[in-house]
Amino acid sequence: MAEPVDDQAEPLTIGPVAVGPIAHGGHFVARHEGRVVFVRHALPGERVMIAVTDISQPSYWRGDAIEILDPSPDRIQPACPISGPGGCGGCDFQHVDPAAQRRLKAEVLAEQLRRLAGLELRVPVEEVPFDGRTGDGRTGDGLGWRTRMRYLFDDAGHPGLRAHRSHQVIALPPEGCRIAAPAIGRPATGTTGGEVIGVDAADGVHWLPGGRQETITEHAVGRDWEVSGDGFWQVHPAAADLLATTVLEGLQPDAGEKAFDLYCGVGLFTGALVDAGCRVIGVESSGAAVAAARRNLADAGSRARFQTSRVDRALGAPRGRSALPGSTDLVVLDPPRSGAGRKVVEQIVRRRPRAIAYVACDPAALARDLGYLQKQAYELVSLRAFDLFPMTQHFECVAILRPSS
Repeated sequence: MAEPVDDQAEPLTIGPVAVGPIAHGGHFVARHEGRVVFVRHALPGERVMIAVTDISQPSYWRGDAIEILDPSPDRIQPACPISGPGGCGGCDFQHVDPAAQRRLKAEVLAEQLRRLAGLELRVPVEEVPFDGRTGDGRTGDGLGWRTRMRYLFDDAGHPGLRAHRSHQVIALPPEGCRIAAPAIGRPATGTTGGEVIGVDAADGVHWLPGGRQETITEHAVGRDWEVSGDGFWQVHPAAADLLATTVLEGLQPDAGEKAFDLYCGVGLFTGALVDAGCRVIGVESSGAAVAAARRNLADAGSRARFQTSRVDRALGAPRGRSALPGSTDLVVLDPPRSGAGRKVVEQIVRRRPRAIAYVACDPAALARDLGYLQKQAYELVSLRAFDLFPMTQHFECVAILRPSS
């Protein structure tokens, strides 16, 4: 939670301030009287007035650009009326042209790779078209793509989303959430203080009140996937196929090879590898996800095995029934936003896989772990980045590594 400047006084406004480069986290770096200010709703090169929203850190402040004195040519009119200062915190870049959003994300990736992995790389963030399952098949405007939404209800029972770094619920506009798939852009009025999950899945639209469990079906890589309505599945309609295909292209698996699918979820990458002829062990800490993975890949028999365990514990377990084998040909890593970490990297490298695919949703965690892998004699041979979360700061990467020559 942010510490406000003083909720009993008028907000502190500073400026005019010149806005500098983008920083990891969806904000931009500015300086005012020697102090760093991380500013949302701005763009590099602009002069803005800033409402300071957080003074809790001695070395920097946070703020919102509330008046644009010299606008960037990349600035556009936001499609969503609640996306600006003091509004919904879900979208960081509603005010930015979609092509410019991808350039900014590429700058973030390059900076993190340089700072944390010592790599001088400029990797484009690729636009990802999607089909018409979620509406009219639009692409290019960054809207209508999100197939899973969690809505909250304010004290009057109106559906909404949280404000940035806050528990405050911002009521949806009449047209609903603009990045949501049209079928789930706005739920019906609900109970005060409650929540509802909307899912536009391959098997239809689902509305799940808070606490209700329901299994839905998604489709990717030629298979149907049973997923819990509140469980993990990629929210962009093209993501599952795109990421699985990119992983297979990078690993180039041969029939009969052994593979680990770490943080495997409901088994997406396991399924892709099994269908390529591999024998795969998947590891996932969620028992519900592992149960779904076993059902999803029941036809694979012994070629797909799953363990319910934290990845570091599974990799570090002493030899025995629950231990992972001491060697493997291939590894897929799809960790949470915090990344895999040094311990997991070292445990993987001891197995000396011939190739590693690292699927990452956070560029800083990816760059840190790439640095660890380089120190363990693995080199980056390819890296692709995909704009699977338009209008937000987030994007997805797939890195392929092999032992250094």
